[in-house]
Amino acid sequence: MVLIAGTIFAYGQTGCGKTHTMMGQQDKGDELKGIIPRVFKHIFGFIDGDTTGKQFLVWCSYLEIYNESILDLLGDNHEEKHEIKEDPDWGIYVKNLTSVIIKDAVEVETAMIKGSKNRKTGETKMNKDSSRSHSIFTLFIEMSEKDEKGEDRFWAGKLNLVDLAGSERQSKTEATGDWLKEA
Repeated sequence: MVLIAGTIFAYGQTGCGKTHTMMGQQDKGDELKGIIPRVFKHIFGFIDGDTTGKQFLVWCSYLEIYNESILDLLGDNHEEKHEIKEDPDWGIYVKNLTSVIIKDAVEVETAMIKGSKNRKTGETKMNKDSSRSHSIFTLFIEMSEKDEKGEDRFWAGKLNLVDLAGSERQSKTEATGDWLKEA
């Protein structure tokens, strides 16, 4: 099996548009969708248009890193902490992280919206709806096809779509207490 991985991430100061760039505005039409929904549309456009007989399996996970804890945004318990593990074949993964099998771009967008509602947000002086955590939406794709000899060949892909928490000087946010700890 061949594994291909990639990452797209948004980094910058609070209020500069990282979350908007990654997520966009789902209810405002295609022109205001962010990178993540556009990626879904592109991938499923390719899969739906394939006429070569390849078989695809697509699933996703969504986590946030909040105060050095890894939390599952798609699971039933959004406060349960998860551990990072390593597998010789798949590499780094989060133990017991919820994975959702996806059949089309609408289902993956639904998962993204559900998880986004579970993210930690709060108001700072620089941004009314500031993300208080890093989030990683991961899309996994497995593909199988027959080679010239009629034998199965397997490919796997993993795309991490990351929205980092704001990066700014503490004095600009005027954060105190728990908000300061988050920053």
